[in-house]
Amino acid sequence: MRRAAIERLLPAAYQRACVPGSVLWALLEVMEALHAPDEAILAEVDALFDPYRAPDGLVAHLTRWVAMDHVVASPRADAPPPLPVGRLRDLVARGALLARWRGTPFGMRTALEVATGLTGFTLTEPADRPFHVVVTVPPAAAGQLIVITRIVEAEKPASTTVEIVVAEESP
Repeated sequence: MRRAAIERLLPAAYQRACVPGSVLWALLEVMEALHAPDEAILAEVDALFDPYRAPDGLVAHLTRWVAMDHVVASPRADAPPPLPVGRLRDLVARGALLARWRGTPFGMRTALEVATGLTGFTLTEPADRPFHVVVTVPPAAAGQLIVITRIVEAEKPASTTVEIVVAEESP
């Protein structure tokens, strides 16, 4: 808040006494300086909730807002997220779509693709095993099995069992 705006909030007697060089003038200058950092934050508050503009440290928190916090969950509070911040930003940005399709093959495949940055995941339901899904992971994603398992367990229907298999590399 600017010094002049603060001054207008004062009673008329104080406004008349607020002249350059006075103690009241200096006090209002200090108040303006103290308000400046908070006003700068408030002017850009929407950036805190935009997954692509939020500070890196806030992105993992935003995953909770879109029910994707299981991806970043860790037994240790000080552990870094298992995904790069860019992938977490993508998950938050696509959170509404993923929530709409949760429990479906499309939703699971999309969540896996967004989280890993890879395509080629297949989901099949063997004819001899109803309510069982086999998730085939592309070989390039084999190093991300912890994250893939977290996503599959959270995205599958509750009554379904699941098996995660890494595809063999084609020659």
